[in-house]
Amino acid sequence: MFGLRRNSASPAKPVITEEVVLGALARIQDPDLRRDIVALGFVKDLAIDGGRVAFKIELTTPACPVKGEMERQAREFVGAIPGVERVDVQMTAQVRSMGATGQMLPGVRNVIAIASGKGGVGKSTVSANLAVALARSGARVGLLDADIYGPSIPGLLGLSGKPQVKPTATGDQVFDPPVAHDVKVMSLGFLLDDPSQPVIWRGPMVGSGVSQLLGQTDWGELDYLLVDLPPGTGDATLTLAQRIPLAGVVIVSQPQRVSLEIAVKALKAFQSLKVRVLGVLENMSTFVCESCGAEHHVFSHGGAREAAERLEVPFLGEIPLSLDICAASDAGTPVVAHKPDSPQALAFTRIAEGLAAQVSIASMRQRTSIPLRAV
Repeated sequence: MFGLRRNSASPAKPVITEEVVLGALARIQDPDLRRDIVALGFVKDLAIDGGRVAFKIELTTPACPVKGEMERQAREFVGAIPGVERVDVQMTAQVRSMGATGQMLPGVRNVIAIASGKGGVGKSTVSANLAVALARSGARVGLLDADIYGPSIPGLLGLSGKPQVKPTATGDQVFDPPVAHDVKVMSLGFLLDDPSQPVIWRGPMVGSGVSQLLGQTDWGELDYLLVDLPPGTGDATLTLAQRIPLAGVVIVSQPQRVSLEIAVKALKAFQSLKVRVLGVLENMSTFVCESCGAEHHVFSHGGAREAAERLEVPFLGEIPLSLDICAASDAGTPVVAHKPDSPQALAFTRIAEGLAAQVSIASMRQRTSIPLRAV
């Protein structure tokens, strides 16, 4: 009525800056490395286009158990920035090497030994399931059966026959490892004319055999090469520890006292060889009755955790005594692949994630002056 004019211009949109986005992402903490993902250098390829923000979060392992939670937090925190209309997050992983493995294993980032103080603790079954669990997470995985006297990995993974041989660029010949459940596998068991016959080798032959299986196999590019060692700390163990820069070793034990005492000796032997102990796990920990649901401690319980705490090394977890694990192994399909959602498979998966975390912690400790505590 009086000709008053209103300002029709719309309010200016907030300006989204890289600094603001990184500040929001810095709220996300890696629970294993104990630092925020910006400080760790995990945020890659940040791009801002109007109200759209896109970036990658590059983890140190695809087996990260909190990968989904990190993505959720990233979307929430960045989405809460004024002016942000869309958040595009890509979760990736780049497994870091614990050190060059030399000419013998040029494409292998981390070699992890799986060991036990004595036989009969289920070490090979553990090795097969951990390898498959890591592969299912998206990692590139190999598994070497270094148990020369009792090679059981081929049977556990449903493999048989001899591997193909192929020439290299230098004119040498190497084995092309068979693949099962996305895991590259090599074993002396593939090379025996009669697998039922015993292998009767003196000590030096065992060390030489392990070296040949390692070096004359075309492993290609691997994030993790697991090595299923024979029980004890004999020639195969010494060969591996002396010739290959190991990322570390996992000690498998049953919970009863005699098994633990021998496992502790194996652990200390690796420490004397300057090999990092990535963790201890307790196999055949408990038995849950399918009929009544009662939990039974057939071989006692909790001893491996107590030993790990006493020796100040990580405890990776417990694996139950289960008919499903046994039946799946006998059928040549690890329970992680056969029943991936079962409690038994989830136990292996959690341990595989914990193992990958310990490798990441050790690798980060090598690369930074800031101390990172293994958990």
